[in-house]
Amino acid sequence: MTYLTKLKGSPASIPPRPPFKEISFISLGAFFAACVVGFLAYYTNEPIIMGSFGASIFVLFVLPDSPFAQPRNVIFGHFVTTLIGLIFFHLVSSEWWSMAIALAIAIAAMQILRVPHPPAGSNPFIVFLLGANNDPMIIGSWDFLWMPTLIGSVLIVMVAILYNNLSKNRSYPKYW
Repeated sequence: MTYLTKLKGSPASIPPRPPFKEISFISLGAFFAACVVGFLAYYTNEPIIMGSFGASIFVLFVLPDSPFAQPRNVIFGHFVTTLIGLIFFHLVSSEWWSMAIALAIAIAAMQILRVPHPPAGSNPFIVFLLGANNDPMIIGSWDFLWMPTLIGSVLIVMVAILYNNLSKNRSYPKYW
């Protein structure tokens, strides 16, 4: 198979749309997860929200059976990738090439540790972008690792556990 032939794709059709009831259930769960972190961020004045959590919430509610949605993957995937982003930002360089290396190592680390969570792949970029804007959570601090990364990811997983199991058709998590 040539390279150009691969670009044509396969003859498989796109998956069918889920029933409206399922779409409603998923959307409501995503709403609740976003409300929990949003409410706590607002009323505690603590930064519990991170951009990549939107994609994590999508995975947790749309694809709860996926290995990417399992608690260990979500929590440790976010933790490991943020840690690597912070290490590279603080100890290597805040330049673009350091961000690229941090991303590559973060992806490798998630694979090695068996905690791949695609939304967490954006965390090194988030660290570097916040650092470039002199965000106090990044500049001279490692606090970003704990809040929002660890606490926020634990909260959205807790909501996913409570909510997904309200459906008779879902059982979450599949493993820890």
